[in-house]
Amino acid sequence: MPLMEIKNLEKTYRDESVATQVLKGLSFSINEGEFVAVMGPSGSGKSTLLHVLGFLDAPTGGEYSFEGRLAGSYTDEESAHIRNKKLGFIFQSFNLLPRTTVLENVKLPLSYSGIGEERWEEMAKNAIESVGLSHRSNFEPSQLSGGEKQRVAIARALVNNPQVIFADEPTGNLDSKSGELVMEIIQKLNAEKGHTIILITHETYTAEYAERIIRLRDGSVESDERVAARRFGKNFVK
Repeated sequence: MPLMEIKNLEKTYRDESVATQVLKGLSFSINEGEFVAVMGPSGSGKSTLLHVLGFLDAPTGGEYSFEGRLAGSYTDEESAHIRNKKLGFIFQSFNLLPRTTVLENVKLPLSYSGIGEERWEEMAKNAIESVGLSHRSNFEPSQLSGGEKQRVAIARALVNNPQVIFADEPTGNLDSKSGELVMEIIQKLNAEKGHTIILITHETYTAEYAERIIRLRDGSVESDERVAARRFGKNFVK
């Protein structure tokens, strides 16, 4: 059974009398443990698809099933539980709290998790160590480079050990070397830890870290193919 399955998925935004269809009958499935890149130019529907798959928005047509159950059948409480426990999100803009240490930023998702507070520090430190930033735990975001900020964002996404990690243009604000390091970390999370990765990108180089590339154009699937993923590079921080 696929982890995620969408059939004839549609999303239309309405503004007064104007209707804009962003997703136009998408159909595909994603299995647990896959690393999938969703590519396409600006306006192709990539981010809208991420919002639907990540329980941040609902489709206006078609079906989306998660773990064999229609997403629309989950209660608000169940949907929130999925977002907090089973999904992790990494965004281009980092979304870190300023004037708050790396450790406290990474702890943040745990405050909504139902996990006892006595475990938060250990869990956050383990996540920070996994991205090679233990020596920056007490730094604030303003003291970090762009690449370090994104690695903090990855640690924050990992702290609950989610089943799925959504990465939305994670290298968009980074130089090429920092971008390579971030992508190697994400690839290693898939290959060694088994996280399902859904990468949203318009960059071919970034998409090459995935094992499957779904290309969108004008809200439709243009192609869906398996590829030979780029191997880990020498930059990975152990």
